[in-house]
Amino acid sequence: MRLGPVGAERPVVRVDDTSYVDVSDAVTDYDEAFFGSSGLERVRMLVAERTAIGRVHTFAGERIGAPIARPHQILCIGLNYSDHAAETGQPVPDEPILFTKSPNTIVGPYDDVRIPRTSTKTDWEVELGIVIGRRTSYLDSVDEAREAIAGFVLVNDVSERAFQTERSGQWSKGKSAETFNPAGPWLVTPDEIDDVLSLGMWLDVNGVSRQRGSTATMVFDPYFIVHYLSQFMVLEPGDLIDTGTPPGVGLGLDPPVFLAAGDVMELGIDGLGTQRQTVIAPR
Repeated sequence: MRLGPVGAERPVVRVDDTSYVDVSDAVTDYDEAFFGSSGLERVRMLVAERTAIGRVHTFAGERIGAPIARPHQILCIGLNYSDHAAETGQPVPDEPILFTKSPNTIVGPYDDVRIPRTSTKTDWEVELGIVIGRRTSYLDSVDEAREAIAGFVLVNDVSERAFQTERSGQWSKGKSAETFNPAGPWLVTPDEIDDVLSLGMWLDVNGVSRQRGSTATMVFDPYFIVHYLSQFMVLEPGDLIDTGTPPGVGLGLDPPVFLAAGDVMELGIDGLGTQRQTVIAPR
């Protein structure tokens, strides 16, 4: 996890619901340099030592930032849940649909989400995020991809549908507004998850249930995705991959429902924590 004001977050490791170990004296940040230099293993040993001697702190309402620093890139997979593809009336893709989000979209899990100027169709998407753990390209197998993953994180792939589908060009137009990628509250290493392909997912808007799903309906699983992307580009340590969303997005409702200032999104994934964002007006 990362705690503290925007731009001044410090790295910590969550022990349980009430306590954490501060590692900011040993780790500059959870960034490309950290993940690319076996940082997780170093921190694992440090946390074990400090926990054993009672060097832990109690959460006290401090702001929670995204669990990773601004990544080198945010890659996203579209229509990656069979039931979501069905609600949009589009066929399940034969190969992963790839688009990008600007890396500066990443914010904390409880930060506000700002509607962009001229927006009429801002939408929500609860998603499983993958964080890359080492420089990776041309992986030989899907199994090898497992070793390239540092962990998993809850993300909200906020989208502007009119920008995405009605303004020509690439989907990135509707994905890259400021605050459009809340992430966290924590990064979970793979050993902490029994089965990444059986995680329940949910999202509510203003207390109304909107998305209910499971990673079990993913078309392309996280390991396939990492292997696949490595054939086209170099993945850097700390890169984030948003892997798609289950049904229940605003665009898929009849009639469609989109976000307005004052709305509140609450979302979660089993084992990856929960988020809560208030939607605010354009600046």
